[in-house]
Amino acid sequence: MPKERAKCAVIGASGYAGEELVRLLLAHPFADLVAVTSRQYAGKSLADVFPKFSHVANARELQFRDSEAAKIAGMAGIVFLALPHGVSAGMAKSFLERGARVIDLSADFRIRDPEVYKEFYGAEHIAPDLLSNAVYGLPEAYRNQIAEAALVACPGCYPTSILIPLLPLVREKLVLADLISVTSLSGVTGAGRKVEADYLFSECNESARPYGVPRHRHLSEIEQELAAAAGRMFPIQFVPHLVPMNRGIISTMLLELAPGVDEPHISDAYRAAYATEAFVRLLGTVGLPDTKNVAGSNFIDISWRIDPRTKRLIVMSAIDNLVKGTSGQAIQCFNLMRGYPESVGLL
Repeated sequence: MPKERAKCAVIGASGYAGEELVRLLLAHPFADLVAVTSRQYAGKSLADVFPKFSHVANARELQFRDSEAAKIAGMAGIVFLALPHGVSAGMAKSFLERGARVIDLSADFRIRDPEVYKEFYGAEHIAPDLLSNAVYGLPEAYRNQIAEAALVACPGCYPTSILIPLLPLVREKLVLADLISVTSLSGVTGAGRKVEADYLFSECNESARPYGVPRHRHLSEIEQELAAAAGRMFPIQFVPHLVPMNRGIISTMLLELAPGVDEPHISDAYRAAYATEAFVRLLGTVGLPDTKNVAGSNFIDISWRIDPRTKRLIVMSAIDNLVKGTSGQAIQCFNLMRGYPESVGLL
């Protein structure tokens, strides 16, 4: 039986995440993109701003507009918010009050405790009453809750690359709650489409550097979700790096094994958790993740090794920060919320 189509809007469609959402929605067999917003490009057509979409039938008719919640909620039942943190919360409230379902790509609803949000993001949360209603949009962990949610908070790109590999190990108590060390390398699009000296080509090309040390904002949601899975705190030492490529994230995690745990326990836990997951590819102890193999896709590739010298577990992952790390994961959540096959529009 044909699926009922969904009318969708992208608020903040001119950033990297918004552009990727537009690309995926235009190709989605059950989605009708009826509104895109951008203050900068209001009045211009989608084809004028993004010529790559000019072949799509309605790309010249679909014009960027201001973010008028009342009008857009009357047009679209699903609203994607691709806005900076601190801006999304107020917009989400307006759309929810008008009956739309909201998928937020910012950090505004990822953190359950408003005090933790204030600590990491430096401002009071403007819609704390909505935090208890938001579902963390990691389908591999919260699939059933996402399907029923009115408000979904898509994870950050770094947390996605870290949580999917770590959650099975934490749940099964295969690793100790000693300090976990994580190093992540991200392409420049992870910083968003903005004109700042640090992200100019001449500053990033032929250079790699750490940043956000020692308290990157994504640390808050990583520790929150690990604690929820384990029933106790799992402290993380997280050091992100900017590397000279457009997109992609490689994360490497160093963990202490629980007594008696060896490699078969690790492999069994991953297979039990992810053998039937459409977008998790287990490379095991043979392959190694590589950003070129996930670029443009919604996959996460995971491999692991136990170092015979130190007896520590090394877990490695690769994702595309704009797809599985952001917009593709939002489409995955959209499919769940609408009852579509979870992989539709993504494979």
